[in-house]
Amino acid sequence: MNFNNVIEAKIKDSIECMKKLIDSQTDIINKAANVMIEAVKKSKCIYWFGNGGSAADAQHLSCELVNRFYLNRKALSSISFSENIAVLTAIANDFSFNEIFSRQVEAFVKEGDITVGLSTSGNSENVINGIKKARELKSVTIAFTGETGGDLKGLADITINIPSNDTPLVQQCHIMAGHILCYIIEKEIFKTGADK
Repeated sequence: MNFNNVIEAKIKDSIECMKKLIDSQTDIINKAANVMIEAVKKSKCIYWFGNGGSAADAQHLSCELVNRFYLNRKALSSISFSENIAVLTAIANDFSFNEIFSRQVEAFVKEGDITVGLSTSGNSENVINGIKKARELKSVTIAFTGETGGDLKGLADITINIPSNDTPLVQQCHIMAGHILCYIIEKEIFKTGADK
């Protein structure tokens, strides 16, 4: 069977979404980059969380900062709250699945840290609760969402709204925006070598 038409259509959908991102989110991603850079310069931590594919994206982006993006350089402080299965299941069992991120935020996040919640719909209650708790603790909050922002809209200090309601497209653009942030952070903090 030949799926070339489907493949081409899906690639074109992705390109179109990314073009819309340029028009609508460049200034917002720039703002996120600047607050992240300032936090890293002050030895603050960047925390990430989400569900399902967004949990994987949170782990992925945290990893890029801890290990490396383009440069072999000093590790940066970044943690994903989607990783510790013992903590996740204990909180879900003893309290509620809706508190799996807010409890971890309460345990680890300090004033001036960056807290990033990823939700393609913007309606994930545990992500919303995590962002709310982070704000209580005076963390700078960033939300990655889809076009409408859902219930997360207006809760975070900075919201990156991907201009689509198609979950896979939103996730593709979340990773691209996250990679751009990692690139800018690394280039600005270490100043050299990240010229790709």
